[in-house]
Amino acid sequence: MIQYPFFAFLPGPIEDPVAIFLVMMAVLLIAPLVFEKIKLPGIVGLIIAGVFIGEHGLGILERDNTIELFSTVGLLFLMFMAGLETSLDDLKLNGKKATIFGLGTFIVPMIIGTLCFTVLGYNILASVLVASCFASHTLLALPIAIKQGIMRTPVVTIILGGTLIVNILALLVLAVVVKADQGELTAGFWLFLIPSLTVYTFATLFGLPIVGRWFFKKFGRDEGAEFTFVIATLFVVSYVARLIEIEPIIGAFLAGIGIRPLIPPLSPLMNRIQFIGNTLFVPLFLISVGMLVNPATLIEEPRSIVVSAVMIVAAIVGKFIPAWVIGKYFKFRLPSIMVMFGLSVAQAASTLAAITVAYEIDLVDEFTVNGTIAMILVTSVVSPWVTERYGGELKQVQQKALDGEDTSGESFEEEEEEKAKAYRVLVPVANPNTEDNLLNLALLLVNATKGTLLPLNILVDQGDPISEDTKENQGNLLATAEMIAHATSTPVETIARIDSSIDEGIIHVAQERNANLVICGWKGFSTYRENLFGSIIDNLVNYSPVTVLITRFTKPIKNTQRVILAIADNQHNMAGFPEVLNITKALSSQLQSEFFIIHVLSGKPSPMVNKDLAELPVQQMRGNFTKRVLSEVKTGDLLVLVNPIDNHLIGRSALGTVPQAIARSNEQISLMIVNIR
Repeated sequence: MIQYPFFAFLPGPIEDPVAIFLVMMAVLLIAPLVFEKIKLPGIVGLIIAGVFIGEHGLGILERDNTIELFSTVGLLFLMFMAGLETSLDDLKLNGKKATIFGLGTFIVPMIIGTLCFTVLGYNILASVLVASCFASHTLLALPIAIKQGIMRTPVVTIILGGTLIVNILALLVLAVVVKADQGELTAGFWLFLIPSLTVYTFATLFGLPIVGRWFFKKFGRDEGAEFTFVIATLFVVSYVARLIEIEPIIGAFLAGIGIRPLIPPLSPLMNRIQFIGNTLFVPLFLISVGMLVNPATLIEEPRSIVVSAVMIVAAIVGKFIPAWVIGKYFKFRLPSIMVMFGLSVAQAASTLAAITVAYEIDLVDEFTVNGTIAMILVTSVVSPWVTERYGGELKQVQQKALDGEDTSGESFEEEEEEKAKAYRVLVPVANPNTEDNLLNLALLLVNATKGTLLPLNILVDQGDPISEDTKENQGNLLATAEMIAHATSTPVETIARIDSSIDEGIIHVAQERNANLVICGWKGFSTYRENLFGSIIDNLVNYSPVTVLITRFTKPIKNTQRVILAIADNQHNMAGFPEVLNITKALSSQLQSEFFIIHVLSGKPSPMVNKDLAELPVQQMRGNFTKRVLSEVKTGDLLVLVNPIDNHLIGRSALGTVPQAIARSNEQISLMIVNIR
């Protein structure tokens, strides 16, 4: 195609790598800020900026191999992060709706597109292929949904599931049409594609978590290795997708879903992935999309304008009709319907891939390519604008649902944790490098309730002056803990303390700083001397004014596969049990782990009377508590026990005998003991 840059009198594109990167960084910084000032989404600013700096605009940059590399990485990151935000459990819960939406938003554009291009004089294969471009969509506005906090609403979950269905079907259409045009649509093609796609999907969704757990177990303390493993996984899975002749973006999406159970949403690792994606690679992809647009070609010939107009209208109408009809069928309100439309209307990745392939084999002409670029530009502006406009209203509907108002069948269970009290978690640290699990546990609970982390280091006053080296070491320990908290954007207040003893210092600080939860580590047993004279843990459990969690982790907490709360007899009716339940449920949610309750009775099993347990999976059984619990718990589980605090006898641990018996019987079990009064 002939190029018609608007500013041909300007010098050629910049070739100096440093200057190229400088221009890109300047656009990343300035464009979103300018467009947000005029009440337009920053994403639109990046796309428009790409038009102006590209070879069809000012000609400052050329869309060379370097730009295409960043673009590809950004697109894969975008789909990968979409997968990380997609829970298989959520997809199962909304599987029927996601399937209905996916099929609807595929079939309607296919019909409209095929009819329109047949009328324009294109043959049936070309019409079907262009129609498949209308059917597919790219989640360009996903960063807006993430920013607005509506990612785990049912409507967005439905869209994510539908996107997987739509893009796979659209790419299958592309593969079939190309083979048909080349006369290679044989039985061998089907015999290869269907089994390979099935095996690939199963291996990614179910095999990837197994490999990931093994890696994190072996190298879980090396944060650099963790990040590199996740990124390498993204590109390996995406490349394998290309090998079996499906689009790599599908692989990236599946990789995100597969690895999601291993990465807590508010963990430092997740924060790093989202930071580098949202601030670098995804914006570079958006700029590169804008660089594809050549406004001059749209007025080159009247037919180009007609084809472009038809494609734009067909794409928008083809996505709006299924969003409106299916949204009404699901009894969604207008904000949800418009978010469905906004997220699904953008065309970029699969569309560009399909049209490029079709143009190279002469199945479509350059007018179709021009129309595709125009369609991408218009839908890339419409999508983020609609999503941001109605995403805010959806957030308000979400809040009304939490306040108990009728929302026409829409539920927002994922936000219930925000209504719980904010935890101010006090964590005594001696060496953050060896106490990662304590800090990570605290971070999970703090972030689940939007609370504050309180790392504490105590120096014991033994009557002699404390050396400057000791104080400096204390400062370094707290600085490390603060850095870990900042990696997840968690509010943190470090506390340096000098006190007469460690246990008294913890109790004093808990009252002075209004902490409502204390977390301490435990070796799994108490010596006779500790039982006789009282250990730090005994004193803390017996005299702390707030709830105390005593933990023993045998593996990184992020590798937890199941969270099991074990209770005996009438412990579920104790006054402090609701807090135990809140802590355990919040932890399970943050770890994305299976959660259930084991209720061991010394007598005959009886119906539950606690209304808080009515909707939870509870397994009742009779027998010896320790033996029954040990028979149910597996390696990879986190066992939560309840310890009612009473007047313990001298010579006995304040934690009681059960935790020690379980810890001694199975050294691989991770334990958390919640002490309640």
